[in-house]
Amino acid sequence: MGIIPSPNIWHWPDVYELENRAQDVEGAIFDVLRELADWAGKDVVDVGCGSGFHLPEFGATARSVVGVEPHRPLLRSAAKRAGSNVTVLHGSAEALPLPDASADLVHARTAYFFDRRCGPGIAEAERVLRPGGRLAIVDLDATANDYGSWMRADLPHYDAVAVESFFTTAGFTTRRVDTRWVFPTREALRAVLGIEFTKQTAARAEAATQGLALDVRYRIHLKQKPHGLLL
Repeated sequence: MGIIPSPNIWHWPDVYELENRAQDVEGAIFDVLRELADWAGKDVVDVGCGSGFHLPEFGATARSVVGVEPHRPLLRSAAKRAGSNVTVLHGSAEALPLPDASADLVHARTAYFFDRRCGPGIAEAERVLRPGGRLAIVDLDATANDYGSWMRADLPHYDAVAVESFFTTAGFTTRRVDTRWVFPTREALRAVLGIEFTKQTAARAEAATQGLALDVRYRIHLKQKPHGLLL
């Protein structure tokens, strides 16, 4: 499949930083991730870490965190967020620069894993996971809320049900997580909608949004690597 340039953060990193700060202000995704795959005292890999926005959250309790990012300008930004137990490496989901069985949690959030073509990335994540380790793929749920309808308007060929079926067949469980995005100003809201949607859809989304908040649902697809052969 290879590296697909991000349509937003690669081109508008400053606006995407606004988006990161607005997303999930109540921390619902991390709460569910801790419930499903607590990383305290463990080794974490964040695939497609972008500018490293989520690295400090993992690093606060993990033994070690490795952020992997293919876009070098973002990698330099991520390195500025690296703490004593956090490193960043150039690489991709299909070619992680890590040895076999070196991680307890591989996390990817709205990065790479979006349809049935992501099989090579799943296999690579399983390679670096230790037995019993978990792969957590976080993506947007295009079936829910106004945000989902705007996604469907711009992605008419994207089949959210088929994607979920793919993950189920591949051995993942799925947890839906409702989140709230809150922006500091209408200008910030407008800018973020402008990098996430086409001009027409962004204008419709802004007109439909009262105030500074959006309700957005995510899906967490989780798969555990087997501990070993059952005899």
